[in-house]
Amino acid sequence: MGCCSSTEGKQDWKPLEERCCTDIPWLIIFSLFSVGMMCICGFAIATGAASRLISGYDSYGNTCGQKNTKIEGVDLSGRDQMENKYVFFIDPCNIDVINRKFRSIALCVSMCPATELKTYNDLKSFALNNGSELCSYDITPTRYTSHSDRFTKCPKLPVPPSKSVPVFHRCFPMDTTCIAEFAQGFVTFVSDNSVLHRVIAGVMASKEIIMGLCLLALALSLILMIVIRYISTVLVWILTALVVIGSIGGTGVLWWLYVDHKNALSSNTQSVFGKEVAADNVKALLVFAIGATIFTVIILLIMFFMRKRVALTIALFHVAGKVFTHLPLLALQPFWTFISLMLFWVYWIAVLLFLGTAGSPIRNNSTGLVEYKMKEPLQYMVWYHAVGLIWISEFILAFQQMTIAGAVVTYYFTRNKSQMPLTPILSSMLRTLRYHMGTLAKGAFIITLVKIPRLILTYIHTQLKGKENACARCMLKTCVCCLWCLEKCLAYLNQNAYTATAINSTSFCTSARDAFMILVENALRVAAINTMGDFVLFLGKVLVVSCTAFAGILALNYQRDYTVWVLPLFIVCIFAFLVAHCFLSVFENVVDVLFLCFAIDSKYNDGSPGKEFYMDKALMEFVENSKKMGWLKEGQGDRREMKSMTRGGSSA
Repeated sequence: MGCCSSTEGKQDWKPLEERCCTDIPWLIIFSLFSVGMMCICGFAIATGAASRLISGYDSYGNTCGQKNTKIEGVDLSGRDQMENKYVFFIDPCNIDVINRKFRSIALCVSMCPATELKTYNDLKSFALNNGSELCSYDITPTRYTSHSDRFTKCPKLPVPPSKSVPVFHRCFPMDTTCIAEFAQGFVTFVSDNSVLHRVIAGVMASKEIIMGLCLLALALSLILMIVIRYISTVLVWILTALVVIGSIGGTGVLWWLYVDHKNALSSNTQSVFGKEVAADNVKALLVFAIGATIFTVIILLIMFFMRKRVALTIALFHVAGKVFTHLPLLALQPFWTFISLMLFWVYWIAVLLFLGTAGSPIRNNSTGLVEYKMKEPLQYMVWYHAVGLIWISEFILAFQQMTIAGAVVTYYFTRNKSQMPLTPILSSMLRTLRYHMGTLAKGAFIITLVKIPRLILTYIHTQLKGKENACARCMLKTCVCCLWCLEKCLAYLNQNAYTATAINSTSFCTSARDAFMILVENALRVAAINTMGDFVLFLGKVLVVSCTAFAGILALNYQRDYTVWVLPLFIVCIFAFLVAHCFLSVFENVVDVLFLCFAIDSKYNDGSPGKEFYMDKALMEFVENSKKMGWLKEGQGDRREMKSMTRGGSSA
């Protein structure tokens, strides 16, 4: 792989030409884990679980479409089903909703009934003419009309016409009776079929409009990424002013209401009961007013000490827009990540379904039917498979973050942009594949360690909803919230660790430590960017959804062929938000990477000969303005301002 010796000791904070493989033990562990995932898939295929899922099997353990071996204790097992390739349920409406399976007897047949069979004579004629026996194997077609067990071992009459499902070879009835019974709870709120039909008709009639609006959302997201750096200045200051005015105004209104209610209470015009209510209101208003005052003071202090950092957020937005101008392929990263995740999730679901039909055949003594169940040691494969879902999904997301970080780092630390690689995105991707896969595996595993307990606690809370006492419910919610906050903090630290790895080619722990020290030294700047910047991007998402929804209302209202267009508009809004989130999340990642590069650049360089800045002109102007206005030195400034803010808050 062309690894060099370790560079943990030297921290030049410049992209290295000679890079090193990082976290090789974790790459080995992740590779072995991935091999284990493939072994689970191989086990499911080798034991016949895949063929049972795809081809189907009957209630006696026979896989349809192939020869079968005898199962001890099951008389009707071991049959040759080469000619019978479809699974037929004699009572398809007998569904166990809780356990998500059919309770009906399943048989392997050569043909699904294409017409309705109303009598046992029809069953007999169908079997003799088509060779497809729809009753149990121990009943010959000639005895369909007279056998004593025909009511339990033959289909429930009338037998509706059915159609085989491609790939899975099951005969499912073509009428909607079973579907209506299965989804009865859902159908209750759409019991008016005419409404449901109008909604469906609205979607079908507006499919061209829906596609057009989705393209509009895509175009708006692309335009917003280019335009946002020009409108960010006005937008950020407007938001700051609104927050300040809203806090002061709300506090003033609460104090005015408190004084007004207190004066009304002292007028002695109410009854005794009325005075008690008024006194309670006065106390409540006093508590609210005091709380709002404390909140406003804190907000004003934060705004005052962070006012200089807002300019940095605006400058970073400008530079991020220039990054996308030089690296337009960054906008395509969400598509490749989405495709990779979808392919992995399809594979994961397929293997999970394989495991659902894996195991040894077990005969149910009460019914005499056969079910496939995994024994105790093999059941842990499902848990192993579930951990793989989270770890590998986080690994794919981490790969995108590392790719973006590597490309942006190359852009930032290249003084002459004409000397950049021809394809910075592809170069960053290849660097990540060659040197830093172990770092991604370790970072993704840390997120997995936090996410799994949170999901387990969430599941427990859902299952015990309404059963546990208030104390247990509060403790569970607190644990879930704490783990969620920890997961978000670790995800942010991981992203900055990937940036440090992209610069110094150091291991995950070293990169996380170095990035954390840089972030701590610039704590107020981090707070400004993560509050103002993220809120601006959230407003951008809302803007895309609002514009798309407005255009959708005009377009759908113009379409008079139907009356219900709520569902088409809802589909369009969901798609618009997802598209805007995908693009603006990449923009957010670019801003975070640029900030870390800027913090490193301003710490280790001062603009003197031999220590020239790498930063863009917009960031250079920010630094020059900071010096002219007498602002404190970069790293020490945030620490001193944090101390002074703490003293100011305590004195307040």
